[in-house]
Amino acid sequence: MNDFIYTTSIEKWDTFEAVLPGFTKGNPFADYTITGYFKSSYETKTVDGFYDGNGNYIVRFMPSFEGEYQFIINGTFSSVEYNGSFSVTSPSADNHGPVRVASNLHLIYEDGTPYHSLGTTCYAWTHQSAALQEQTLKTLSENAFNKLRFCVFPKHYLYNFYEPVSYPYEGTPCDSTDLNEDNFVLFSDNNTFKGNQWDYKRFNPSHFQNFEKRIKDLRDLGIEADIILMHPYDRWGFSHMGPENEAFYLRYVLARFSAYRNVWWSLANEYDIFTHKSIADWEANAKEVYTHDPYNHLRSIHNCFEFYDFNRPWITHCSIQRLDLYKTAECTTEWRLQYKKPVVLDEIAYEGNINHAWGNISGQEMTRRFWECFVRGGYPGHGETYQHPKDLLWWSHGGTLHGESPARIKFLSEIMQQTPSNGLIPVKGEWDEVLGIADGGAYAIHYYSLFRPGFRTFSFPPDQEYEVEVIDTWNMTIEKMGPFLGKCKITLPGKEFMAIRIIKK
Repeated sequence: MNDFIYTTSIEKWDTFEAVLPGFTKGNPFADYTITGYFKSSYETKTVDGFYDGNGNYIVRFMPSFEGEYQFIINGTFSSVEYNGSFSVTSPSADNHGPVRVASNLHLIYEDGTPYHSLGTTCYAWTHQSAALQEQTLKTLSENAFNKLRFCVFPKHYLYNFYEPVSYPYEGTPCDSTDLNEDNFVLFSDNNTFKGNQWDYKRFNPSHFQNFEKRIKDLRDLGIEADIILMHPYDRWGFSHMGPENEAFYLRYVLARFSAYRNVWWSLANEYDIFTHKSIADWEANAKEVYTHDPYNHLRSIHNCFEFYDFNRPWITHCSIQRLDLYKTAECTTEWRLQYKKPVVLDEIAYEGNINHAWGNISGQEMTRRFWECFVRGGYPGHGETYQHPKDLLWWSHGGTLHGESPARIKFLSEIMQQTPSNGLIPVKGEWDEVLGIADGGAYAIHYYSLFRPGFRTFSFPPDQEYEVEVIDTWNMTIEKMGPFLGKCKITLPGKEFMAIRIIKK
């Protein structure tokens, strides 16, 4: 008989876990219920549990307060009602809690620490070999990215034709005889994929155990796990499960992952490529997410050709893929005003050299888009798609980075961390600059992008000193030019990608 084991002491915003023995007859994933009830002097929460295989049921919980908690766990999974208590201690220095929406359309951690999102994308990194997954984590540890977008389901798309190391369900996949000459899937008459045999009511626990291990690995690196719940690039049939099976899947994922503080929910990658799904279908799935997540993690949905309506109340922030071939970051100010929500540019094209326009911008252009977005008060996202002899592209597989932008993004991260308040607020500047301010104008960054002024003049109050710095965003240098009183002239090198930072002393 399995033992009843549970956490007795954890930090605030960390994850309590109880492992309990239960019935295994029939289908434990579908035939039984398990629910946890948690109470302290400051909060009461009810959470769903889940079956983890081998006769084990699990309940997880993220406490939002310090102190003593009591819990009761019951359901049809067992004839026994379980109860106990545990203590919650103060959070460690690197534990700031979940990310929330702040005033001025910015993001902050729950403890009030500013969160300056610098995202990257590795869609299928958890579906690769253990060695490649570890290499991805090492690369992330050496860079400044603090948000990672990735998929629960494996991906079938260009440069992604390998089988994953595991599948989310019990069953068997199609083989190569079910693919056409372009390596894409043949459909049967009932709109399911030929050759796949899956039981959508029986999950493969090892697939999810590895996935949540990687969520925890990212948490330990200070990286938010932006979990893509569904995507259309599929040869296994997971994108055509049907509403009932999708709801069943979402509740299982929410029960497993919600108690990790670094989780975000992306309802879909490129929702509008799902031609068989309506907005009503997406709204039904969104309801499953916000109803069964007791911690109200950040939620959004990502587009290909057409934005979802980000005004929907369940959406906490805009998750945007560029619509225009050239402009994306330039529209950040407009989208902030239109939707009155934080703007996260999750896909502004990828640095690389593949034969697709979305995957062959330069490191300079990626860096420029990052700065443009940041100064306009938004949050930029990176990706990399350099050709590889084994088609191991960072954008999907992870591994190592080869581009020029990550070092510049790390430099930008240092600038962001020095920005007071929660981030920059865009205001109108000269016609050839982007201007963002903080602290009521006591801190300002003027970014010149592709323009190349040889100098700039400023008029400061005669009785107040201002520090002026010239920032070369590509060569990653900061030259102090001040302090100044009254009118001053700042000489610039007359080249692209320069910025001026002004700080009231």
